[in-house]
Amino acid sequence: MIAATGLRWVLSLIFAAPVLYGVWRMLLPGTKAAERVDHALHAVMGVLMIAMAWPQGMDLPPVPQVVLFSAGGVWFVATAPFRAGDRSRGKAVVAALPHVVMMGAMAWMVAAMDSSGSMSGSTAAGGAQSMQGMDMSGGSGLAAMTLAGAGPKAAAVLFAVVLGGLGLAWLTRALDRARDGGSGESREVLAGDAVPVETATGSALSPACHAAMALGMAVMFVLLV
Repeated sequence: MIAATGLRWVLSLIFAAPVLYGVWRMLLPGTKAAERVDHALHAVMGVLMIAMAWPQGMDLPPVPQVVLFSAGGVWFVATAPFRAGDRSRGKAVVAALPHVVMMGAMAWMVAAMDSSGSMSGSTAAGGAQSMQGMDMSGGSGLAAMTLAGAGPKAAAVLFAVVLGGLGLAWLTRALDRARDGGSGESREVLAGDAVPVETATGSALSPACHAAMALGMAVMFVLLV
């Protein structure tokens, strides 16, 4: 949970971009069934990341979320070989790994925040209520609770670094596609499935939204340390 109201809104707006894009692509006529699942998973992830930034999000049951995102990670890696297109199955699986990482990171974050005794609350949220297994001595001023213990903190740092790197890579790809538009039909790849995109702007939307999700998650992990 984010203690600073301004940061809550900033992150909520960042996560809203992949939510809207995912819903749009999911409902777009002609979208294949497997692609609808891909986009639905990313849209749900964005919604739950928004919820996690607000106090009300802490009331959501953690087990269904962990199960959902664990299954999502399995979905991406298991279906990639069957949607390789003109690539080898191995390359298709490698292309899907960033999505698997994001699903796994989400599942880990939910589990860590729910783990009894693994978090410590703060008064930065203006009198945040004490929770079972937590105390009021931690917190960074931006986050209402932080991880306790070297192991969980190290894992959070690792996730933040990996997600930050993925986010920057996706952002670079989006900027390159937007800048180099007009040179024929672009193609975006999601979990090993090649999808024709008519314009460079449309081609840039996918990596841009993935970048927003990854970078926003990286910030959330940093706040947990």
